[in-house]
Amino acid sequence: MEEKRTEYSLTWTVTDEMTAKRIGSAGSKILSTPNMVALMEDAALELAKDYLEEGQTTVGAEIHCRHLAPTPVGMKVTATARLRSMERRKLWFDIEVNDEKGKCGEGSHLRIIVNSKAISEKAANKAENS
Repeated sequence: MEEKRTEYSLTWTVTDEMTAKRIGSAGSKILSTPNMVALMEDAALELAKDYLEEGQTTVGAEIHCRHLAPTPVGMKVTATARLRSMERRKLWFDIEVNDEKGKCGEGSHLRIIVNSKAISEKAANKAENS
């Protein structure tokens, strides 16, 4: 049986499209909080894949984060997700974000394991009935 990872790191380079200025914040050319959250979620999503069976996916259900320091355009930023616990269909992750100068964010994230086909059908039904 293949051993499952309990930690996964994902690195992005901050671009102009990921800045606070682009989303209407008064911030300068630094990584926006929504983009930091997206990086955190993507790292957890990749790690969650190790725990899925055929026909399953995960959906994000909850995220808590603290944006601790600015990361400028051009700098690399890495989110490291660690699986804290797994309870039936719930996967809890602790996530730390570091740029090239140190820690810049932290948080926790909950992903729920769902049937891929069922979630697509629910979304399609909602779209038809709106």
